[in-house]
Amino acid sequence: MSAKHGCVSPQLGSIHANSPNHRLRRPAMRPILSRRTILALLPALAAATPAHADAAIRIGTLRFGSLAWELDVMRQHGLVDGFTLETSEFASGPASQVALQAGNVDIVLQDWLWTSRLRSEGAPWTFAPATAGLGAIMVPTNSPIVTVADLKGRRLGIAGGPLDKSWLLLRLVAKHTLQLELDTAVEKSFGPPPLIAAQLEAGRLDAMLTYWPFAARAEAQGLRSVLDMSDTLEALGVPRSTPMLGFVFSDQWAARNRPALVAFLAASKRAQQILATSDKEWDRIAPLTGARDAAELTHLRDWYRRGVIGLDDTGATEAATRLYAQFAAVGGTDLVGASPQLAPGTFWQSA
Repeated sequence: MSAKHGCVSPQLGSIHANSPNHRLRRPAMRPILSRRTILALLPALAAATPAHADAAIRIGTLRFGSLAWELDVMRQHGLVDGFTLETSEFASGPASQVALQAGNVDIVLQDWLWTSRLRSEGAPWTFAPATAGLGAIMVPTNSPIVTVADLKGRRLGIAGGPLDKSWLLLRLVAKHTLQLELDTAVEKSFGPPPLIAAQLEAGRLDAMLTYWPFAARAEAQGLRSVLDMSDTLEALGVPRSTPMLGFVFSDQWAARNRPALVAFLAASKRAQQILATSDKEWDRIAPLTGARDAAELTHLRDWYRRGVIGLDDTGATEAATRLYAQFAAVGGTDLVGASPQLAPGTFWQSA
């Protein structure tokens, strides 16, 4: 007989569909939940299962860097909401760049010059402003150097390398206001900030151009500022609050994690506001800053506050675009590659 007549295969023997034995051989049916029961359970299931898990943001920091301070403020004040933080500490900015490009972190703190250069070459990086903080030219208190013009013929130590933005800004403003080409007018040395500071202390340098945290520490130790590099921006036709450093991440990562990224950037701004207004918060984070004493902490606090951004996203992009052309003129292709203009998309659009 065929199966449709109620028989099974010969190996199992013939069992008629009407036979009681046939019902015994049918597999037991599992209880089925009624529609009413399922509907009653839905609220409990929804409560037990979150709508979405907070996205983990892997971010690179530098030892004693201000970003680490801000992240601590975020945690302390409950601003980590809608994302989680996973931090990795690096010894230098270039090391964090390598980590970002290798996919080991999602976000690092870098400048828009680096971002635009790589973006113009096809890389997916984009930039969200974080700080306008710049360094300064520092000299011993009794130094005869009072103005930029006095650097001519002097031994100048420069933190970073030949394409460091502060060095390029100094060259630009000297040429613009004094018709002085510092690249040939000074005896220049490049190196990491601690080494430059040690060389100045040892008398092997006459002045140093260094990043703002090291300028703040030097000032606390009695050195004198000849020029705050933020002052050069206004001389070059852009606001002194133009952002110079920001959070750099990939377009693809931003698209996948947009809510978490927006929440993180908002938390970062709130943390900066707290540090900009609360002296007590600086007392709390003092161990993170590496400050030797209360005086050094005060200088770090004051220099940090100078770097708080006062421009909106549109103003920041416009200022950077104007400044980019001037950077390109002095830094050339070594700085900007083949792109004569700020690469489209360099500044991330939050809207």
